[in-house]
Amino acid sequence: MKRLLLYFFGFIILASQTSCGYNDMVAKDENVAGKWAQVQNAYQRRADLVPNLVNTVKGAANFEQKTLTDVTEARSQATRIQLKPEDLTPENIQKFQAAQAQLSGSLSRLLATVESYPQLKANQNFLELQAQLEGTENRISVERMNFNNAVQDYNTYIRSFPRNIFAGWFGFERKTPFAADPNAQRAPAVTF
Repeated sequence: MKRLLLYFFGFIILASQTSCGYNDMVAKDENVAGKWAQVQNAYQRRADLVPNLVNTVKGAANFEQKTLTDVTEARSQATRIQLKPEDLTPENIQKFQAAQAQLSGSLSRLLATVESYPQLKANQNFLELQAQLEGTENRISVERMNFNNAVQDYNTYIRSFPRNIFAGWFGFERKTPFAADPNAQRAPAVTF
């Protein structure tokens, strides 16, 4: 009996020293969730800037109403899709990216159309909003990169032996990183 107890306590001490990595998996999973929250925060900042941009453009020129309507509808669609960290499936991320890409496209068309309005291009409010929007796009890029790095770290950790066994037992599954928009693979045509 003493020998059995000795083996049992030896096993407990050994197990506590080698750890299955559960706490690290939880920490990395929470890091992915935090990075996802930052991605959503950056996209929300962009969505919050859109009404100000639309109102500035509307007030400064007799602007093409369809362009403004497209931007407003795309913003509405983009803000409608909210993903929780536990819902980060490839399908949900693709839906989120599609809505954000639609808003990006609408904003690009709006900014391209602005080129026809010199008085609008000189408007200080518009210039400030345009600079804020550019900065926000940079933040989005950085936050997406940080999210992808966290996902890569998490996925590498849970797929490494022997943690892959414990990850399966405890229900830790691979996360899906952001992927480039398929249209981003084609270079834009530049014409003069």
